[in-house]
Amino acid sequence: MTNKVVVIGGGVSGMAACSQLRNFGYDVDLIEKAKDLGGHVKNWYKVFPDFADATEILDKLKGDLNGTRVLTNTTVTKIEGEAPHFVVTTSDDEIITAKAVLVSTGFHHFDATFKEEYGYNIYDNVITSVELDAMLKAQKVRMVSGDKPKKIAMIHCVGSRDEKVNNNYCSRVCCTNAVKVAIEIKEQIKDCEIYCLYMDIRVFGRGYEELYRTSQEDYNVQFIRGRLSEASERPDKSLLLRVEDTLISKPMRLGVDLLVLMVGMEGNNDLAEIANLESGCDHFYSTANQQYSNNYSKHDGIFLAGTATGPKAIMESITDGRSAAAEIAGFLSKKSFNDLNKTNAEKKIPSLV
Repeated sequence: MTNKVVVIGGGVSGMAACSQLRNFGYDVDLIEKAKDLGGHVKNWYKVFPDFADATEILDKLKGDLNGTRVLTNTTVTKIEGEAPHFVVTTSDDEIITAKAVLVSTGFHHFDATFKEEYGYNIYDNVITSVELDAMLKAQKVRMVSGDKPKKIAMIHCVGSRDEKVNNNYCSRVCCTNAVKVAIEIKEQIKDCEIYCLYMDIRVFGRGYEELYRTSQEDYNVQFIRGRLSEASERPDKSLLLRVEDTLISKPMRLGVDLLVLMVGMEGNNDLAEIANLESGCDHFYSTANQQYSNNYSKHDGIFLAGTATGPKAIMESITDGRSAAAEIAGFLSKKSFNDLNKTNAEKKIPSLV
């Protein structure tokens, strides 16, 4: 009988799970739809709260794969059977038999074009946090003209906590990421003024609050509690922002050279029908129980990890992947034990317990 587990999704949680499953003695096939492992993290520069290089994290996880069979540029087209006898079909028409399946397919970034009033894809100097991170990685934060910006505004919660786009949840990491990239911009362009426009600052986690204070005390990042109502472009391609400062209950206008939209996370439901998975009110996959079965799906033998079940920071996604691996090992061990007792009962052999 096969001793294989299939992991779908080669981001940080999927790779962390593969390493643990291999340590537990399972053969593992890791299926990733992109050409490279790493999920969104492979495109990032440095990560909070310690400004570790994203490539350092990925190199560590890749080095721990320990003989995992990796299939890139591959998707799953069909999952049939029940635990521990799954049959997984790939886009290359390969048939893989597996005892269990782990879905760690991550998230999608919110499409900022849905917030037309912010001017993304309308005005040249409106970008997303994803595009900003690429600029930081290249050490070249620039306006479309090629000049260094003197004033930058960052809008928190774009696509999150927003009833108009049917995303009522908090994406958890956007505030801390905004603080982190604000510091990185100041380190690359020391005389740049940075304004963070926020609803509420939510920075929970070890070192996060300290990072928030450091951004103000050491880097003079300015935080304005208010929501952007509209952005318009001036003749020189700079931007005029109309904002209400909710602390003093007064409207204000703010001129900036570059506007950064801190886009939130959205659920990746590509495997919902294929893996018979349900989605919750936040559009991420539902777990069997949020309190004590958070890596179990409602389909016996199919497990969930990382941001497939909701927004998480990198360290949380890695931990969740390892947790899922332990849950799979426990599930399969119990399954084998029960199957053995069932076989023994059919043969009229005394139970092991």
